Amino acid sequence: MTPEERRELAAIADKLLIGHFHRHVFLCLGPTCCASEAGEAAWDALKRELKDRNLSLAAGPAACYRTKVGCLRVCKGGPVMVVYPEGTWYAGMTADRVPRFVEEHLVGGRPVEDWVFARNPL
Repeated sequence: MTPEERRELAAIADKLLIGHFHRHVFLCLGPTCCASEAGEAAWDALKRELKDRNLSLAAGPAACYRTKVGCLRVCKGGPVMVVYPEGTWYAGMTADRVPRFVEEHLVGGRPVEDWVFARNPL
């Protein structure tokens, strides 16, 4: 990587506040674990909730980064989501569940146990 490429990447990371979040949410959009439409709807709900609560592109104790993925390899019960560093794995994360997830897990620090199917903390 050239010094110029490194500077460009550092500027992007700065703009995205990489280094300031406390959690990273990965959401699988399907199509194997769920219909792609359900995955996209959940993604849109997650983006909206994080933005409305100033948790995305923000600093602070509940600051959160989000990434949509094509497969988390579970391939059942989707949309599937994992939250790091806790390593909390969720099933059935449809758009209607996202507000409760954000409130309880990301803001309150309490996973929604009824939807958790595995854990792998980092």
